[in-house]
Amino acid sequence: MRLVVAEDNALLRDGLIRLLEANGCTIVAAVDNATTLATALRDNDAEGAVLDVRMPPTFTDEGLKAAVAVRAERPGFPVMVLSQYVEQLYARELLASGQGAIGYLLKDRVANVGEFVDGVRRVVAGGTVIDPEVIATIMAKREEPVDRLTAREQEVLALMAEGRSNQAIASALFVSEKAVAKHTNSIFAKLDLPVAEDDNRRVRAVLAWLRV
Repeated sequence: MRLVVAEDNALLRDGLIRLLEANGCTIVAAVDNATTLATALRDNDAEGAVLDVRMPPTFTDEGLKAAVAVRAERPGFPVMVLSQYVEQLYARELLASGQGAIGYLLKDRVANVGEFVDGVRRVVAGGTVIDPEVIATIMAKREEPVDRLTAREQEVLALMAEGRSNQAIASALFVSEKAVAKHTNSIFAKLDLPVAEDDNRRVRAVLAWLRV
């Protein structure tokens, strides 16, 4: 994976670079502000980006805006966004396009190197990886379409949003893969997601659930 890394904290930026390079990634650019980030994201050699939501000069949403902009220019460009806190509006804005290849994690998750790197790989491969705390926050505030789902289906969808396979979901819930497949099919039906050869229904289900 050839990645752009954007983080204004020098220690964390260096840590991300070392961590990703140690796990087979190539860092094509490492930047610390929104201006250089915008330029780096236009590099055709970049296959994805790992970036902070808040960056200079205002430390508000520069990273998010850069992520949204690059995905407008390069549809489906993979972006893993890191945030210090659960910022629900930022997560929803990032997901508003309805495309996959998006990750939104709290910075604390980087400490679990295996899961973080696996999440980056899933995003670059076109998947969606959403932090469990963001999922919990959105679930608590949404009425539709979550209220169509049973408690077990909500559990399955929450794990699906973390990017887990049916096998991993089955293991986490102590049920069979067949039971998970049944729940996922029910989720697709309740979220009005018919079978389509060119669509990833798992990604679409997560996006339909998390989007405004």
